Amino acid sequence: MAPTTPDLSATAPATSSYLERLQDFVSENRRAILVCTAAAAVALSAAYYVASSTASAASSPPRSGSDKARQKDKKKDKKKKPVHDPEGPILEEVQPKEEGEHAPLSLEEIAALSIEERIKRAGALKTRGNTLYQARKFDQAIELYTQAIAVSPKPEPIFHSNRAACYMNMSPPQFERAVEDCDSALRHNPEYVKALNRRANALEALSRYEESLRDFTAATILEKFQNEAAAQAVERVLKKLATEKAQTILATREPRLPSQTFISAYFAAFRKRPHPTLPETPSQGDQTLLLALEALDAADYPHALSFVNEAIDQGISWDIGRAEALNLRGTFKFLTSDVPGAKADLQESLVLNPSFTQSLVKLASVHMEQGDNKGALESFEQAIKIDPSDPDVYYHRGQVHFITNDFAAAAENYTKSTSLDSSFVFSHIQLAVAQYKMGNIANGLATFRRSMTLFPNRAEVCNYYGELLLDQSLFQDAVEKFDRAIELEKAKSPSNPLPLVNKALAVFQWHQDLESAEALCREALVLDPSCEPAVATLAQLSLQKSKIEDAIVWFEKQVDLARGEGEIVSALTYLEASKAQLQFIKNYPQMAEQLQQIARAMM
Repeated sequence: MAPTTPDLSATAPATSSYLERLQDFVSENRRAILVCTAAAAVALSAAYYVASSTASAASSPPRSGSDKARQKDKKKDKKKKPVHDPEGPILEEVQPKEEGEHAPLSLEEIAALSIEERIKRAGALKTRGNTLYQARKFDQAIELYTQAIAVSPKPEPIFHSNRAACYMNMSPPQFERAVEDCDSALRHNPEYVKALNRRANALEALSRYEESLRDFTAATILEKFQNEAAAQAVERVLKKLATEKAQTILATREPRLPSQTFISAYFAAFRKRPHPTLPETPSQGDQTLLLALEALDAADYPHALSFVNEAIDQGISWDIGRAEALNLRGTFKFLTSDVPGAKADLQESLVLNPSFTQSLVKLASVHMEQGDNKGALESFEQAIKIDPSDPDVYYHRGQVHFITNDFAAAAENYTKSTSLDSSFVFSHIQLAVAQYKMGNIANGLATFRRSMTLFPNRAEVCNYYGELLLDQSLFQDAVEKFDRAIELEKAKSPSNPLPLVNKALAVFQWHQDLESAEALCREALVLDPSCEPAVATLAQLSLQKSKIEDAIVWFEKQVDLARGEGEIVSALTYLEASKAQLQFIKNYPQMAEQLQQIARAMM
């Protein structure tokens, strides 16, 4: 129930707490979700696919020779492999012939050979190529594999795959040629897992991450999720792809405000303060600043932002007022991910009004966003020296300790904040959660019960109490608390949609009621069309319903709503994984029955 990233160390844990629990649930069930989704979606797919007549069973390379020889192949494969291609070519235990016997044949000479002679000669060339490969004589091995391809009377994917292994291990590697050879191998046997993994590695080396992910995903599913190395490769490439795309998004995206729910959670984490008193003869800028603060009180955040920018441009006539304006503008810059701009405004605010502790608290959030925990704590210490009776300072310092998992220090600060001002609901809520996180479950639940008595009409208490009950799998009690929170939110404008989304997760975990969960999330989006937890949940519910194309649409929306790099990377990870699964479905519809069997075994 703490923020999952340091973006908003000074906020109430509303949005991030839900996303953290959703991600935990999905992470715990990730492999089963992946299999079940792929299985059901494959069964429904209308994609047309014709398997090659030479294709072998899933996850097996093309075979030649006796069973005994194949068993020896397997033993050989366990030996030390070259660096760029951890699998290496498939080797056979056959005595190589003398090099002179493998002089290249002309097309006429090849045509003069019988089919049996061509098969025998191609096999011998491959065997000699394998020996040269093991000796790291890649140029010579390539020549022999090339001859084997030319001599063979029918396409043999293994020859192309082995030649690809040589290209990958040359110095410098020739990854493009390796990809071309794997393309040829897979054209003749799309289920050739060794060639899929080989091509995926080459594509990864070429930074063609989407294609690499496609191949690693296919290999993982074809091997029935038994190859841990392939599964790890999927995660590795997903991370590279998501990070690369996230950086592009951040570099090109125009600054914008996050959702109403998100902004409200941020400002709710600060106690209300009286507006600064205007000078006797206020300037135009002074009056516009007052309009900005009034819009903020009304939760009209777009107008608050435009008014404060206008006020600063018009000029504010006194230092206290200008410090207030810079504090507000810096806050909006922080919310739009302009961290350097936020830092500059907050620092200037403190120059104009050195005793402005709220600017110091918000500056601590900036330090946390930049990974400077020490700087954040120093800002709090400075604020306490200025005003040791400011309860907000202790609350937000507690938040920093909370997100760094120092729950005891967090609880101490929440308690101090409450002792200075017991009317602030979030100090009580966070104290209960910190106690729970420390393992004092009974104390945490008791603090929530007391909080419900102290704040009988605050939806936040019911909502977060419900989260703890849900974490304890007390589904009925949790749903009752979420229902009460929903009822209380109806009296507010704007209403917070998070209790609806929490209830959606509860009914899904309790009864696997996908339809009701989806309806609750859609109701939440009516209240706030940009509610990221609702969007993220709808994406996961779509996967559960085997509607992978719908899930992709929701994940795309989640990427669009995500705020910082960490959030964007997380959303992109799910999006790109879903795209890769959809690509597999289109390429391998004949895998439906096998995947359904795996899914049943894992459920």
